[in-house]
Amino acid sequence: MPDSSRRFEYRLSFPEGSNCTINVVLDGATLECIEPAPVAREWTALACHRCPHCPLQLETEPLCPLAARLDPIVETLGSVLSHETLNAEVHGAGRVVSTHTSAQAVASSIMGLISATSGCPHTAFLKPLAWFHQPFASEEETVFRAVSAWLLKQYFRETEGEVGDWALDGLKANYEALHQVNIHLARRLRTATSLDAAVNAVVRLDMFTKAVPGEIDDILGFLRPRLA
Repeated sequence: MPDSSRRFEYRLSFPEGSNCTINVVLDGATLECIEPAPVAREWTALACHRCPHCPLQLETEPLCPLAARLDPIVETLGSVLSHETLNAEVHGAGRVVSTHTSAQAVASSIMGLISATSGCPHTAFLKPLAWFHQPFASEEETVFRAVSAWLLKQYFRETEGEVGDWALDGLKANYEALHQVNIHLARRLRTATSLDAAVNAVVRLDMFTKAVPGEIDDILGFLRPRLA
């Protein structure tokens, strides 16, 4: 059974010698983000660069749930150049992952985790991947995990009497919708940050997003003889 919550601690060391810790806490029942808490700012308002396919209503949802959850991360990394290298240790799920990598790679990893669990309707399909978060995953690893989670979901759907989407059409459509979210999130971030690490983190995430629909068949073709 899942724990009541799951915590991921990103312990970062910057080139000039400063350090900080970014905590992301997920609710075990809903797989939604508990920490960081949403922040209301001009750039996190739902109306600011709102996604054209957003189903939320301005009358009841004044904030973009994704942007509001990301604000504390933008406050920390928004003034960092994307090519600066950081030491990062990620503590969570009973393991520690350490790396020396670019600020945009660190921001991308954290933002991807928060994005999936933020409450945005177009990122919710990624919640299971967030619960089993793999920091700094490669494109191939990301596709493998996304497809595996989707197929497991179809198994559960069929056990409940529904029709499973074994052709992955729904997964591809979800990633196409996520691409639109990334485009408008990047526009928001350009109004909120002084340097480029956060914006380029979204660009990096979107590279994965755009790759998935087109590369699912190729990667599955590569894996098929290895799983037979």
